[in-house]
Amino acid sequence: QLQLVESGGGLVQPGGSLKLSCATSGFTLAPYAIGWFRQAPGKEREGVSCISSLGDTTKYADSVKGRFTVSRDNVKNSVYLQMNNLKPEETGIYYCAADRGPFCTIISRTGYDYWGQGTQVTVSS
Repeated sequence: QLQLVESGGGLVQPGGSLKLSCATSGFTLAPYAIGWFRQAPGKEREGVSCISSLGDTTKYADSVKGRFTVSRDNVKNSVYLQMNNLKPEETGIYYCAADRGPFCTIISRTGYDYWGQGTQVTVSS
């Protein structure tokens, strides 16, 4: 099984920034498209961003465009989500997920077969 581990979450003030990481051990992430999802309290899990296996294509939810950046580093075997100008409504648990195909989507969770445990992001003053 491909095991994903998210890190980098924490408490940040509105307008602040966080950088999340998604990493693996024992397997390479290179063949997988990686998606980032979040789940706020009482709400459904939603797609935030994703990056293709080659890293040449990225997608973002409209609500985060211009503020979030997804990237990957195959040498470090990690995928990152840089989050800037965070808003209180973006509080929630952030998950990374791996898709066996080369391309990614943030519209559906279908195809994402492997999920991390999530990392808590709290945006509050």
